[in-house]
Amino acid sequence: MHSTLSLSSPITSSAATASRSHSLPFTTAKPVNLRFCGLRPEALVSTTPSLNRRHAHLPSRSHSSISAALSSNGAPPQSFDYDLLIIGAGVGGHGAALHAVEKGLKTAIVEGDVVGGTCVNRGCVPSKALLAVSGRMRELKSDHHLKSLGLQVSAASYDRQGVADHANNLATKIRSNLTNSMKALGVDILTGFGSIVGPQKVKIGSSDKVVTAKNIIIATGSVPFVPKGIEVDGKTVITSDHALKLESVPDWIAIVGSGYIGLEFSDVYTALGSEVTFVEALDQLMPGFDPEISKLAQRVLINPRNIDYHTGVFATKITPARDGKPVLIELIDAKTKEPKETLEVDAALIATGRAPFTEGLGLENVDVATQRGFIPVDERMRVIDSNGKLVPNLYCIGDANGKMMLAHAASAQGISVVEQVTGRDHVLNHLSIPAACFTHPEISMVGLTEPQAREKGEKEGFEVSVAKTSFKANTKALAENEGEGIAKLIYRPDNGEILGVHIFGLHAADLIHEASNAIALGTRIQDIKLAVHAHPTLSEVLDELFKSAKVKEQASSPGLPKNYASSGGGHRHIQNPEEEKHLSKTIDGLIMEGLQMLRELKSFFASSVSVCQRFL
Repeated sequence: MHSTLSLSSPITSSAATASRSHSLPFTTAKPVNLRFCGLRPEALVSTTPSLNRRHAHLPSRSHSSISAALSSNGAPPQSFDYDLLIIGAGVGGHGAALHAVEKGLKTAIVEGDVVGGTCVNRGCVPSKALLAVSGRMRELKSDHHLKSLGLQVSAASYDRQGVADHANNLATKIRSNLTNSMKALGVDILTGFGSIVGPQKVKIGSSDKVVTAKNIIIATGSVPFVPKGIEVDGKTVITSDHALKLESVPDWIAIVGSGYIGLEFSDVYTALGSEVTFVEALDQLMPGFDPEISKLAQRVLINPRNIDYHTGVFATKITPARDGKPVLIELIDAKTKEPKETLEVDAALIATGRAPFTEGLGLENVDVATQRGFIPVDERMRVIDSNGKLVPNLYCIGDANGKMMLAHAASAQGISVVEQVTGRDHVLNHLSIPAACFTHPEISMVGLTEPQAREKGEKEGFEVSVAKTSFKANTKALAENEGEGIAKLIYRPDNGEILGVHIFGLHAADLIHEASNAIALGTRIQDIKLAVHAHPTLSEVLDELFKSAKVKEQASSPGLPKNYASSGGGHRHIQNPEEEKHLSKTIDGLIMEGLQMLRELKSFFASSVSVCQRFL
């Protein structure tokens, strides 16, 4: 493992080294990050005392500081138990914690339920286990598909409890992996519900224990949203939390909502033999997806299957089955509010989205008011108080801020926050974050839909073009006898900027990342066209997609694209030649400054040989 030492000229004193985690990067000179194999940073400065290896950069703190923090909740503490405290040990909190340790921060995570949060225990992880089963069942039941491959299989069946156990065992395994990874890296896991009692202070559980932290991240996630008038009993009227336990497979189930959650569960239930009825408030199924993708997906995922649907209606009242009566669903017209009909089904799944879990966090103690339950934040995830001002040292990531309710988005936001608190400004581009629906076949997307892109083009004055390719032209897809699907590219023909990519087809969730990384890095179509893809692979669907786009600008020379400048781990396009000239001068100056610093470092290393020899 490598240790990182920040050096400036002149060389910092041991006192500055010991306290650097409690301040932004040195202001006396620009630091240079150097890595020394096998050596602790303090080993290279002879005046640094021997410190605990795990938290060498932290000042000592007595146990009495906890009670002191409790007695003065109104004012920020003068010293801290932790550099970073995270409230919520879901995927977002876990990602932030691991990155914080990598950056050398003393880190703790507070969890009042179980490690892993919604995604691991009641969301994307167990649902993928159920979808894996539904995918296998769908293949085994498709006589036409099997015969085309020369296969003969007898009637397929399943064991409901075995399927449920598979989902539960997967969640247990991933939860254990997350817990062990944090413990192995030295993250303190504090058990109890965390609530903010003052600036940089968090109370743990129902006791009087208060811990302090220089920076706090709220990562409390979300819970299923249940509209008014719907009575959930956990047996016949259920949310996704209950459905993932698969305690039963009803003959007929109504799914209220046709977004990601509803679509995935329709895939599971129909594969296991249920009849499904969608209840959707909007005029079309699958709102939020690109309209062209929705139309094709409906033709493949809904129309041929044992699914019917009601669109443009609200379920104003749902009554669980009782006394031998079925589940009753009262529908009204979404626009006129006139009664439509009453459905009688065996079960109902409420898949109307999720609501932020932010109650009881003590936000009033730092003058923060939620907006529809969401914690207001700026583009850097910094919490905003009721007066529109930033709350110092307080951040919120994931579903609780409502920017993008996806587990991997929460993790990316957490990593971005850690970058900021360790001195590197970072703003996450949410348009580069992909999303996927794990039906069979899958749907994935990144960036803007076509209507969104055209609206943006009209406002900003640029043209929008669309390119499409089919899975029917892909050798690997045809070999799998899975040629149903398309890939769609939305872009600017004037400069090759990728505005959005949408895929419906085999392994779409895996294929989307080439496009999302291109957007994140600012790679233009004229350059990505030159990338090489292995043959025959599904990745050639994206290869053909980019090659079919018509862009006016020419490709850049090999290496970094011409007229691109490094910008925080990505690239930005330089439109102005004067800016490019200025950039060239800036780079020349940095090179000269770097050479001077290397000369100073050479002198430093010569004087440190005797110290290094003692540790090698």
